[in-house]
Amino acid sequence: MSLRILAAAALLVISQAAAAADPIVIKFSHVVAADTPKGKASEFFAKRAAELTGGKVKVEVYPNSTLYKDKEEMEALQIGAVQMLAPSLAKFGPLGVREFELFDLPFIFDSATELHKVTTGPVGKMLFTKLESKGVKGLAYWDNGFKVMSANRPLKMPDDYKGLKMRIQSSKVLEAQMRSVGALPQVMAFSEVYQALQTGVVDGTENPPSNLYTQKMYEVQKNVSITNHGYLGYAVITNKKFWDGLPADVRGQLEKAMEEATTYANKIAQEENDESMAKVKASGKSDVYTPTAQERLALKKAMIKVHKEMESRIGADTLREVYKETGFDPSKL
Repeated sequence: MSLRILAAAALLVISQAAAAADPIVIKFSHVVAADTPKGKASEFFAKRAAELTGGKVKVEVYPNSTLYKDKEEMEALQIGAVQMLAPSLAKFGPLGVREFELFDLPFIFDSATELHKVTTGPVGKMLFTKLESKGVKGLAYWDNGFKVMSANRPLKMPDDYKGLKMRIQSSKVLEAQMRSVGALPQVMAFSEVYQALQTGVVDGTENPPSNLYTQKMYEVQKNVSITNHGYLGYAVITNKKFWDGLPADVRGQLEKAMEEATTYANKIAQEENDESMAKVKASGKSDVYTPTAQERLALKKAMIKVHKEMESRIGADTLREVYKETGFDPSKL
């Protein structure tokens, strides 16, 4: 063997060793602040991924829409520009998997216990299976919490919402929810909401308290009503081709890191929301109101018709499975 071939072979071995030493980089993009439950959970996952893989994987977290905005991030994942996202569950309807829209239904869950029966059970697994034809693999469901309403007028009874321009995520269910009480739904990227509220482009919005506080929306909303009418959660997803291409041992270690991050995310979500609401109250900038049982029931009765309206989109069978898991019977309202 000539010296030239030996040298080339030696260079190949060196380059392969260098390549083997390079960590697998996972770009994890999301649209909320780093100090929200999702922001903290994504950092927790990054830390545990590095530890459990012995440095073979480096997760780079990009919060607050620093890489992609709401409307851009799903396409970025599908083409491989990022490897991981944690979009809100409302994002999967526009992707073509309408069954996910069940999570947008008003008053579909009365507690986190009911919710987790669905996300950790057969319905949650079925939903993730439906993503795979889109080149997306579901890894976990992360809580943010139950939503409150905000506006520049008190929101106690359904009539109080009439005529208000209410910002929503892109979701046919959320559009129907706002229309059910006479509000005017306005689809808008999350990163643009504060300015829109400040300038009066929209009158109000719905958010879990952690988003309301960390995005400073309470500073430009005179009234907050603790309706807990709907749920906002996330699905941690990855590019299926990327995930399937990982070495089996690394994939197993990342699954373990995700399992731990999910436990952490769901534990802190309620704590963070409680703390955020306390800070909103303490600021004195918003008048925080807790509806009476009768007022909440009136809102529930006004909005519950959305379940029937959306049955053809979400699927009657899917809805029946959810009702079975939670014990909810809308006909008894």
